[in-house]
Amino acid sequence: MQIYVGNMNYRTTEEDINKLFSQYGEVESVKLISDRETGRAKGFGFVTMNDDSAAKEAIEALNEKEFEGRSLRINEAKPREERPRREY
Repeated sequence: MQIYVGNMNYRTTEEDINKLFSQYGEVESVKLISDRETGRAKGFGFVTMNDDSAAKEAIEALNEKEFEGRSLRINEAKPREERPRREY
């Protein structure tokens, strides 16, 4: 299951998130999103866990939990919607 993790502190690392979610089961991957042009963190990312019951437990336990000074928003990731490409 892919999990959306939002409202993160901009200094949070993939390792920090991996440690946080590993308390609930095996983490397959962590991907934090950064701005293409500046390289700065955008404050959200995705965690993939193979065990759906562990993923649901993590979502339940960590949603709205304060982590590094921010109240995390965590839920099951939705498929990305296609957006029209911008013309420059």
